Amino acid sequence: MLPELEEELLVFEEKLEKAIGHLSGEYATLRAGRANPKVLDNITVDYYGSPTPLKQMANITVPEARMLVINLFDKSATKETIKAISASDIGINPTDDGKVIRLVFPQLTEERRKELVKQAKKMAEDCKVVLRNERRDVLDKAKKLKKDMNFSEDELASFEKDVQKLLDKYIESADGLYKDKEKDIIEI
Repeated sequence: MLPELEEELLVFEEKLEKAIGHLSGEYATLRAGRANPKVLDNITVDYYGSPTPLKQMANITVPEARMLVINLFDKSATKETIKAISASDIGINPTDDGKVIRLVFPQLTEERRKELVKQAKKMAEDCKVVLRNERRDVLDKAKKLKKDMNFSEDELASFEKDVQKLLDKYIESADGLYKDKEKDIIEI
């Protein structure tokens, strides 16, 4: 294979890897039955006038399977932190005992589980769309390179097969992540 095409293949694989990593990160923030500190990753608190990620302001622990305890480094930010958590879309009301903030995750209802499974499915489908778009882009680049460098149809066909093999592998990976998350959500 031509070095230019090999380089394109490596860049393509890197982009696919990033898409799968993004999906994995999104799944980590999706609330299932157990408490997971990752659900707080997207929460920012107005700390002295600047938006600060909650995970930089506190020590977050999981003392029980369905409870998170947030121990703020600066107790004066408690009120703002509670406000930020309440305003977020995690759907849990924080409780404050003066020392720490507790988040108790309720048992998921059947309806909520189905909703979460749908959300996870949509995330997987969005990821697959990104993967397919990357395939389209890399094949367009290869066709442009073929015009510019005048290499054979066989080399292009071989490159297309390699791209498709990689794409299939990463789509399978996205499906695997979805199946694992679905099992995690449905598990009682």
